[in-house]
Amino acid sequence: MRKFFTIASLVALTLSACSKESTQGSEKGEGQVSISCVVATDVDETRANVDCTTPAVEDFSLKIEGVGHTYAEEYATVAEFNDAEVYMKSASYKATVKSGDVNSEGYDKAAFEGSAEFVVEPRKHTNVEITATIANALVKVEVTDQFNAYFVGGHELKVVTAAGNEFDVTAQTEPLFIAPGAFTISGTAVKQPNQSGADGTVVALPEYKNTDAKAQTLYTVKLDVVNAGSAQLTITLNEELVESIDIEQELNDNAK
Repeated sequence: MRKFFTIASLVALTLSACSKESTQGSEKGEGQVSISCVVATDVDETRANVDCTTPAVEDFSLKIEGVGHTYAEEYATVAEFNDAEVYMKSASYKATVKSGDVNSEGYDKAAFEGSAEFVVEPRKHTNVEITATIANALVKVEVTDQFNAYFVGGHELKVVTAAGNEFDVTAQTEPLFIAPGAFTISGTAVKQPNQSGADGTVVALPEYKNTDAKAQTLYTVKLDVVNAGSAQLTITLNEELVESIDIEQELNDNAK
């Protein structure tokens, strides 16, 4: 009889604990919240995926703010929030996840950010799904075979960002991750020698400036030389013509 009583008591305690857990926060009109997120590496202009290092989902930092009411909480990681089994007051909220520093510019320096609004209902579990996308603007500079054939003496190209960071993109193969805003491309090239056999002349290439570079967008700037009566340097952005310049008349010789 005593053994039976002990087992019955344990069952009763277990049921009592489960009942208490399922109703946690119910008297305050609260509901439990968990966060899940996925990392997206696609970019707007091409919808292609960018090859870059991605963070673990649970390592994203998390901030939750009230929508239409005062509330603000921050967590070092999404895992910290989920492990805490947080109950929140019935209301509307916005969750934002971040990883990396968008101002830390360079190759394979991808930062990610995403947000989603959600509503907490009393006695209900809400899982908030967030997609974190690339928070940087991406820049890639290319030259064509015709460009190299004309400027046989070689060329040098650089990207300067709004933050003043300078990157050599003369032989760039991977996209450069920068803070959204502005960037400038400039450089020099050595013109082919004339028929008299004189040495090639160093010329300053026209500067290309973009003042509205957006996050999650790849900007491919291509330099080409075409012959349409006279040699012309063309600059295209994502395959759309930006500028066409007569090399013989417009490019400045003896560039520094």
